[in-house]
Parts: sequence; structure tokens; C-alpha cells
Amino acid sequence: MPTFDAWQWEPNEMLSCLEHMYHDLGLVKDFNINPITLKRWLVRPEPRQYQINARTELAVRYNDISPLENHHCAVAFQIFSQPDCNIFSNFDPEAFKQIRQGTITLILATDMARHGEILDSFKQKVDNFDYTDEEHVTCLKMVLIKCCDISNEVRPMEVAEPWVDCLLEEYFMQSDREKSEGLPVAPFMDREKVTKPTAQIGFIKFVLIPMFETVMKLFPQIEEAMVQPLRESRDRYEELKQIDDAMNEIVTEKCFLQVQKKKSENLTMGGKKK
Repeated sequence: MPTFDAWQWEPNEMLSCLEHMYHDLGLVKDFNINPITLKRWLVRPEPRQYQINARTELAVRYNDISPLENHHCAVAFQIFSQPDCNIFSNFDPEAFKQIRQGTITLILATDMARHGEILDSFKQKVDNFDYTDEEHVTCLKMVLIKCCDISNEVRPMEVAEPWVDCLLEEYFMQSDREKSEGLPVAPFMDREKVTKPTAQIGFIKFVLIPMFETVMKLFPQIEEAMVQPLRESRDRYEELKQIDDAMNEIVTEKCFLQVQKKKSENLTMGGKKK
């Protein structure tokens, strides 16, 4: 639901909402999930040793291929391997194999390094989409999980903006650390070069809108609920950028005039001394 506001809920309440979601969608019944196992799985913390090791070894462990996403897959199935958290315990081995492969495929699809590859593949299929073609359906699933993953700007401004602030701060902290360690810094993470409007305009215009408009070819009904809010968000940030640019011009002009005034005063004082 685009308007769902996670900021209104405490962590334990969010867990309760997730638990109810599994029941409301019929997943517990359809997949014969033990409700107690579901609850344990939702509250299961990530193993501490995994967190410690992952901080510096992920890229090496996964050969620089989607290290975070591969890590998430590994941790998820490590948790599933524990009997009291295995929500798939009632599935036969072949069904579990399909679930595992599908889960891995979709989690790895959220790596933004693969964004262009996945979207281009979907664009080639969307005009003649075939729901009986497994490759087509898998590609659609990958695009849909990507839409879910980066859909923040679809939400109302009061819900989306706090997440943007958190994300930018995370980026800035990373770039600060990279600078202190003499590492290359991505331009979109540099607090000295990026503002909220410039960051969001590019992301919305060149990543979100093209992807959602492509999905809209299959599901026209999302235009009002999802695509139009993205366009409005883009327009709002462009207006904010214009305001920022105007303010920067005023500040620059004031600084220039102050410098010129200082130079003039110095010349005047120098002439008097002579």
C-alpha cells in the first residue's frame, strides 16, 4: 500500500503487522505454515558472528558479485535451516528447491548494479508479454521486486521524505569514511556535491519513472496510484532545486559585492596613506 507509514509503528508493532499480513494474504493456510514457527522466524535475530564477519569479508567471500544481496540470501536460508524457524518445513524437497531458487533470483535482482540489465530485458519482452513463458514471468517478478525495493518516492511526501533523509545521511557517512581512508568517493554520496533535490531528481527521472512507466504497459492501472505520484515528486524536487539555485546565486552575488567593497576600501586607505 503506497500510503503505509512505517514511522507510526514501533518495531514490535511492525512485527505484529507482518504476522497479520501472512495470515490475511492466506499464506499461512496455502503453504501450511505453522503459526508458531512463523512467529519465531519473524523475530529471529541475524546471527552475531555473521554480522561481525560480514563487515569486511563480504566482497571477498562473494567475489565482488552482489555481496550484500548474496549475504542476505545466505543469512535467510541459514535461519530457515533451523527447525524452529523453518516456515517451509511442510514442503516436499522439489517444492523447496523451487522456492529457494526463486528467492535467490529475486533477492539478487535488487542489486542496483544490475538495474539496466534487468530493465532492458523486460523492455524487450513487455510489448509481447507471454504469461505462459517462464522466462517472461521470471523477468516480470524481478522487475516487480525492484519496484518494491526502491518505491519510496511513490509514497506521500510526509512518508517518503524521512526515508530520503536517512538514506542521504547514510551515503554521506560512507563518503566521509572513504575520504578519511583515501578511497574513491561516488559523486552521488559526497555531501559537498549533493543536495536532496539534485539526488532525487536524477534518481526519479532516470531510474524510477522509466521503470514504473514500463511496468505500466502491462498494468495501466498503476498510473494514478504510482506513476503520477512519481511525476509529482520529480516536479516538487525540481522546484526546490530552482529555489536552492536562486538562493545560491544571491549568496554568490553578496560574497562578490563584499569582496569588491573590501578591495575598494583597501585602495582608498592606501591612497590616503600616500
